[in-house]
Amino acid sequence: MLVRAGEPVIVAIGAANRDALRFDDADVLRVDRAATQQLGFGHGVHHCLGASLARMELQEALRALLGGLPELALAGDVRWKSEMLVRGPVSMPVRW
Repeated sequence: MLVRAGEPVIVAIGAANRDALRFDDADVLRVDRAATQQLGFGHGVHHCLGASLARMELQEALRALLGGLPELALAGDVRWKSEMLVRGPVSMPVRW
């Protein structure tokens, strides 16, 4: 796509991590996916200072949740936010 001088550009960082040209099964949440070349915590000088702590917290939270509820599974469709800048679920029904 050609962007001409003076044309506005909107960068959707959330979409970058779902690029099918970059990631296999880009629309699937895979916790075992290698964390290479993703933009969840920014990049370069804009890389999040708390990225290591956030990864560790998520790892421990998932370990506790899945260890305590081994039968945890989706019980319906996930409804997603429609806002452009922040992607996330509005509702995610689960069963255990």
